[in-house]
Amino acid sequence: MRKPYFKTAPNDPPPLTGTVKREIRFQEVDMLTIAWHGHYTSYFEDVRVAMGHRYNIGYMDFYNNGILAPVKTVHVDFIRPLRFQDEISIEGRLHYSDAARLNSEYIIRNAENRVAATGYVIQMMLNTDYELFLTQPPFLREFCDRWKAGML
Repeated sequence: MRKPYFKTAPNDPPPLTGTVKREIRFQEVDMLTIAWHGHYTSYFEDVRVAMGHRYNIGYMDFYNNGILAPVKTVHVDFIRPLRFQDEISIEGRLHYSDAARLNSEYIIRNAENRVAATGYVIQMMLNTDYELFLTQPPFLREFCDRWKAGML
């Protein structure tokens, strides 16, 4: 990646990471035979879901703790096209934050391990009445405490 999307403070733990591999399907390409730009966020989501399972912070983990985690911001930098049947790997990095949000960045690489796209997603925390949490809710705070203590 050219430069990280999120700054880290000196005492922040390293990002949590995950990688998934998949193939570009026929339904994902446009008439120019390249992956349609709107699918890149679903590629990000593939690794986000895998990391949620791995670290027990998936959407249902949040929901079962009275937290909704809607997307606030999505950003994608397209570097080189992906084509039908390309084998890709999607790397996700969840960055530590003391705020009531999730900051994750993504790198999509083609079969030659060349970067095809990078991007980031910011998710906010809402309660089940759709009110914004101004501080981390207990579930997220406990998770971040374990993360900072090296227990993940």
